Amino acid sequence: MKKNEYPTIPAKTIVRSTQSPDQWFGVNCNMNIYRGCPHGCIYCDSRSDCFRNPEFDTVMVKENALEIIRNELRRKVKTGVIGTGAMSDPYNPLEAELKLTRNSLELMNAFGFGVSLVTKSDLIARDGDILADIQSHSPVIAKFSVITADDELCKKIEPNVALSSERFEAMSKLAAQGIFTGTMIVPLLPYVSDTDKNIRDICQMTKEAGGKFIYTYMGMTLRQGSREYYYSKLDDVLPGVKEKYMKRFGIRYNHTSPRSRKLWDVFTKECERLGLVYDMRAIIHSYKSGYDSGQLTLF
Repeated sequence: MKKNEYPTIPAKTIVRSTQSPDQWFGVNCNMNIYRGCPHGCIYCDSRSDCFRNPEFDTVMVKENALEIIRNELRRKVKTGVIGTGAMSDPYNPLEAELKLTRNSLELMNAFGFGVSLVTKSDLIARDGDILADIQSHSPVIAKFSVITADDELCKKIEPNVALSSERFEAMSKLAAQGIFTGTMIVPLLPYVSDTDKNIRDICQMTKEAGGKFIYTYMGMTLRQGSREYYYSKLDDVLPGVKEKYMKRFGIRYNHTSPRSRKLWDVFTKECERLGLVYDMRAIIHSYKSGYDSGQLTLF
């Protein structure tokens, strides 16, 4: 792909320090090379109006991203874990050709940083070699976002992503290379994916793929913008479900599954039976264990 054949957006900074590194997978900094996402997940919170991205479905590349990342990493006094994938999937279709995520991983490797990735793409398996290199000196955690074990449901609510089964295949490849990997069931959609069977199936598939952990939240969040989009898409793919949301939740932000207590019991028992870590602090401890604690302090 030639320069300027894709949308770009100016950027002054990309690697931003977090306030509470122990709260979310032990991440010290967040990094987003891309803006927007083409996956089409009907529930995505990043579509909310507060993020001011009316062209969310179009992927834009931050200009001079690698130069900015290199300069910011070299200025850091201490290393730590850099998270990516929170606002825009680092393995979108542009990444297959541009390799900006891969090149940023090479920079992290060179400067001695760890990484925490989350994706819905199987393209991450391409970078197993560099993730293994990073893990030789710093913590690495590769999280696959999977909210349904059913490929047919996946096609309806996540129309442009790798199928759930394909994500587990990619997980298997990373696990075979010794990468600390697992699953995020976030969000869990009330009246859509909040079933005992779905929870059990995802736990089992994670274990079979070599995953070490699962993290979940028994519900979802909806803000202005994302709520309207989600409801309109529900009418298209799962008629009648929107009315259940409106009756129970109205315009609330948190949409906890009405089956949350039962599901949590099913979830924890399955994780314990299969030997999967599910508590956030335990997950952080597991993937950071064995590394110099002084390396992982705040910048």
